This record gives sequence, C-alpha cells and structure tokens, in this order.
Amino acid sequence: MDIKFWEYLVYFFVTTFLLLVGFFLLLLGVLHAIPGLAKKSRGSARNYLIAGVAVLGVIAGYLYYSYIREIDLGAREVIIVIKKGDDFASFASRLQSEGVVSSKMVFEYSARWQSVDKRLIPGEYKFAGLNSCRSVLEKIRKAEGVQAKVTIYEGAPIWKVAAVLAKQLGIDSARVLALNRDTVFLDSLGIPCLEGYLFPETYILPPGIDLRSVVREMVDMFHRRTDSLWTKQRPAGLTPQQALVLASIVQAETKFPSEVRTVAAVYCNRLRRGMTLDADPTVIYGLGGLDRPLTKEDLDIMTPYNTYRAAGLPPTPINSPGLPAIIAAINPDTSAYLYFVADGQGGHRFSYTNDEQNTTRKQIKLERRRN
Repeated sequence: MDIKFWEYLVYFFVTTFLLLVGFFLLLLGVLHAIPGLAKKSRGSARNYLIAGVAVLGVIAGYLYYSYIREIDLGAREVIIVIKKGDDFASFASRLQSEGVVSSKMVFEYSARWQSVDKRLIPGEYKFAGLNSCRSVLEKIRKAEGVQAKVTIYEGAPIWKVAAVLAKQLGIDSARVLALNRDTVFLDSLGIPCLEGYLFPETYILPPGIDLRSVVREMVDMFHRRTDSLWTKQRPAGLTPQQALVLASIVQAETKFPSEVRTVAAVYCNRLRRGMTLDADPTVIYGLGGLDRPLTKEDLDIMTPYNTYRAAGLPPTPINSPGLPAIIAAINPDTSAYLYFVADGQGGHRFSYTNDEQNTTRKQIKLERRRN
C-alpha cells in the first residue's frame, strides 16, 4: 500500500500526542502514589507539566542519541545485498542483526519520516568502520550500493554489446548471441531481433541480475526513448523496423551530428530509385566484423547484408543506433544527393551524380598527397 507523506505527519503527531498524554498520566499516578510528593505537588499543575516535558525531553534525547549513535564494526565488513522487491523492514532487521545500527525501531521510524523507505534501490551495500542510523540512511538516499555500471555505446553491434556484458556483469557473451536467436523470448518482447533494440545508454544494474532482465531493461529503454517517434510519417514508405535498419547504417557511416540527416537522405533517395545502397558497414557486418579495410574480394561475397549486391535494406539493423540517427532516418533532409565519400577528416562530401562522385574522389586523393 502506498503511504502518502501527510499520513506520516499525522502518524507522527498522533503518536507524539499519545506518548505525551500517556507519560503525563503515568507521572500523575507516580506522584499520587507517593504521599509526600503528591502533597508537595497538590494544586501545582505547572509542576506536573514541567515534569512531563522533562520526561518527554529525556525520551526524545534518547531517540536522537540512538539515531546518531555510531557503532564501530572494527575490522569487520558487512555486505548486505538488496534485491528488487525486498521490503524495508527485512533490510532494517538485517542491519540490526549484523550490528550495523543500534535500533531497528529508530532506524525504521527515521526512514519513514524522511521517506527513505520508499527509495530502497537494489544493490550491494557495504558497511565498515563507524556507522549510525543517520549515516546508513544517507547511504541509501544516495544509492551508494555497489552496482554494475554498463555503458552501451552508439553504433555497437550485438557482439560488442555481448563483450561489454561479459566484462561488466560476468555474463557469457555466447548466451547474449544465443538469446538473439530465441524466438520465444523475442516474441515476448515484441521485437524481431535484439540487434538495434539494445538502446545505447549507461545502465546502473544490481549485482547478480540475470541476462534476460538486462536485455528487457535495454529494450524497455529503447521503447521509452523512441515510441513517440514512430507516429511521424517515415520517408520512402519505411516501416518502423526498416527505419531502424536505416538508422543503424546512418549511425555506422558518420559520427558527425551535422551529417546524419544528409546521409539518411542519400540512402532514402537511393531506395526510392531502386538503387543498391552500396554501404560498406553492412558488408562488414555480414562478414562478422572486420579489423581491416574492405577489399574488392569482400564485396563479391554474397551475404544478406551485402548491399552492393542485394537491393534494398538488409534484413536487420547492424548495430545499436543512437537517438540522433533514428530521428534522422525518420526525418532526413530534403537534399537530392545520391552519393557521398569520406573526406579523410572524419566527415563526408556529397554528390548528385556518379561522375561528380568520381571527380570528388580524385580531389580528395590529390589533397591527401599535398598534405
């Protein structure tokens, strides 16, 4: 059940009021039980009030002391793993049983008062040296649990994503690639493949998380970041899946944000004219990735991703495109370019015709020789 902040306030004031009344009545009973003391205090309500406030002050002081009291774990290091779905009460019990905090009651009440109990983020929390209820709550508030930080870069093909997961989470990379062929799992996610849907982002993941949960997190991130984009009209009659394939090619071709829409326009123009895309990155992908430049022999090898020999788009994305590339594929610029070539500086030069393209190539070669 979700408890609102105002309910905590009501709980606090009602509890404080009842405690005050209870201790006040208890004090009255004690005073009347002792004849001499009762005689001295008879007719003096002010004395009762002062005594009640004093008792309440002692209790408040004790609670505050319990809140800030530090416990020295000495040479011990206590590790408590919080998994998704763990409740705060069990976490508090473990803290007390391990000797990290002095009072489970004070710890829980303080957490509720500060609404920290609602922000129990999964992770591996380590405690050593001096600890108090206050310091532990601060650690939870800042989510200082030791969590895995996984960064998927824009343009990473699935085998590079698998390598990152293997390094950061200890997941067998072969399992990632196998999951890409698991049609039952893919159907449960509503996607045709993992390639292209593992959104490039930095993920903070709890220790011990399983592979399928990691993949679901990445695919969910893809949908959160892109679902609103597919309502827009796409060029060349592309489906969302085809636009994603195009985005992955654009991502592989250029690193410059200023070029992405122009590169996307080139490919859309070629698709409309029924031309082959002639995209080197797709050929490289179809050959399983290369650590060397493409050769003429490579271009002759027929794969579904050889866009020099096969018309249209390849069957799947070739990497995880970033949001700018996806937006460019959905909304390319209006230029009529059909060709582009690398300028040797990381960028590209664009041409309208094949003859113009060949002239541009010669100019670039001449410039390189001069430099």
